[in-house]
Amino acid sequence: MIKKLLPFLFFFTPTACYADITSTITSSVKLEVAAPGTTADRIGNSYSVSGTGVNTTDGTTAGSVGGLGAATNGVNAYTPITASQLTDGESFSYTVSHTTGDTIGTSLTTGEVSAFGDLTSTSGGTATNLAGTVDNHVITITAGSAGTTATGQYVTSVTVD
Repeated sequence: MIKKLLPFLFFFTPTACYADITSTITSSVKLEVAAPGTTADRIGNSYSVSGTGVNTTDGTTAGSVGGLGAATNGVNAYTPITASQLTDGESFSYTVSHTTGDTIGTSLTTGEVSAFGDLTSTSGGTATNLAGTVDNHVITITAGSAGTTATGQYVTSVTVD
């Protein structure tokens, strides 16, 4: 009877299991100080005119609608117009819009920015008091001044194959 059960007995007997186990522990500190920077968006030249029931002149030519001329250092010459009601007592409408663009600087040195109409400037950070250490996986971080970032990281991983 035991001879017949012997193959099944080996099937249910626990066997040894072997595996590769890898353990990793890492610690790090990252310290950053922001750089200064400026973004500049140049405002361009624009001109728009519309109307009904009006006479227009640029002072010399009747019927002129004015406008933009040649550009010098990024700014177009502007010819203004005068409008008057075409027929007394009749309805009229008149709209004019003019934006003078930003002048493009011609003698800038490195680090200078043209005086454009839309500027955003940020100062750089200061590393005063900013510090970080790792000692036997003990992380110590000291906050810095404005414009700084400190990050500490402790990572443990276990892999079983």
